[in-house]
Amino acid sequence: MAGSRSRHFLLRTKTMRYRQLKELIEERYNSLPKNQKKIADFFLINFDRIPFLSVQEISGSSHVSVASIVRFAQNLGFSGFSEIRDEISELLQTEINSNKDLFPLIEMEDGDKNTLTEVANLDIKNINETLHLIDREKFSSAVSLLSGADEVFTAGMGISYLLAEVLGYQLTQIGIKARNFRNGWASFQEESLFISQKGVLIVFSFPPYSVETIDLAKSAKMRGIKVISITNKSTSPAAMYSDISLTVRSENMLYTNSFAAISVLINALTTEAARLNKKRAKDWLLKLNEIEQGRLINQ
Repeated sequence: MAGSRSRHFLLRTKTMRYRQLKELIEERYNSLPKNQKKIADFFLINFDRIPFLSVQEISGSSHVSVASIVRFAQNLGFSGFSEIRDEISELLQTEINSNKDLFPLIEMEDGDKNTLTEVANLDIKNINETLHLIDREKFSSAVSLLSGADEVFTAGMGISYLLAEVLGYQLTQIGIKARNFRNGWASFQEESLFISQKGVLIVFSFPPYSVETIDLAKSAKMRGIKVISITNKSTSPAAMYSDISLTVRSENMLYTNSFAAISVLINALTTEAARLNKKRAKDWLLKLNEIEQGRLINQ
């Protein structure tokens, strides 16, 4: 029994180190030279692949010298690349062993080039990696902010606009007052003037990053408004101006961003917010049903 508790504590400690190493890279990011920021971005985006890559492969992919990668590792407190790679390898194995939330890929027969299966597998990979990326404490904090806000404002450009609209819709369905910025006759900056100090802004920001969205997050943050970003990496421009940043994988076979993992996150946020305030969600559902019944009677 004691041995079991000891092993659980060791797993938990290593899982904490897994997250802390990522957080350490994020904390040092702004103080790094430009070429080492490229390395930091590569490590954060490809964290789980690092144990399988050589320093030369990382050098070629990030377009920086091997010497810069070694200095990057030393800046984090390691003797060199080999030591940080070994550390990530050990922590990754522990994370995999302690995480049972993974979805299996769909098996393909030899020579099978079924696009539907390939796309599905890529999105399964996006969801699995997102489960690793998102810090559960940050997720819970984001839900608390959304649930306690007087009003939630969502914003994004391009496909991010559609995702922002979906989140806004789902929040209203559980009784949280929400509004999506449209960037139409009024700019994001002009619309942001309606956000009170008790409001929350949540922005969606994926490559190519929208300047309007980044400026919106920056100005809201400067006004003391709580900002949550849903983005592809913890060092993205929008994340720099956020109180909480939730990182999602959006890799796609096309040049656009996939929104499978983002949709999972949206559903998780609204579901947990409904659980956090069951009475509000239930009362709101009753009101919606009354409206729908009234429509049926009038038809």
